Amino acid sequence: MKADAAIAALGALAQEHRLALFRLLVQAGESGLAAGMIAETLGVPNSSLSFHLAQLREAGLVLQERQHRSIIYRANYPAMNALVAYLMENCCAGAADCGAGAACETPAQERKSA
Repeated sequence: MKADAAIAALGALAQEHRLALFRLLVQAGESGLAAGMIAETLGVPNSSLSFHLAQLREAGLVLQERQHRSIIYRANYPAMNALVAYLMENCCAGAADCGAGAACETPAQERKSA
């Protein structure tokens, strides 16, 4: 992942409703959720929800698919994983046991250096 894509993704998540929306879609898994269910669960008006979904889609964090008369939204797991990997790329300056726990499972010699 390049820095500009990471900045766009983090910027899209840097808002209360969008962060809650993305977390909800991550919890929903591959089946995703229809817009109406998202709005009902989060208590967000449809017009606001459309705006927030568009921001997350533009950042590449959310995918959409039409199923009959509904649009189903899903978290883009590869994009999410790429963002986390980008953030953890040089975890703890390459220390083998850096204290990051399960978040940092890559051995020091396999990590990329700065």
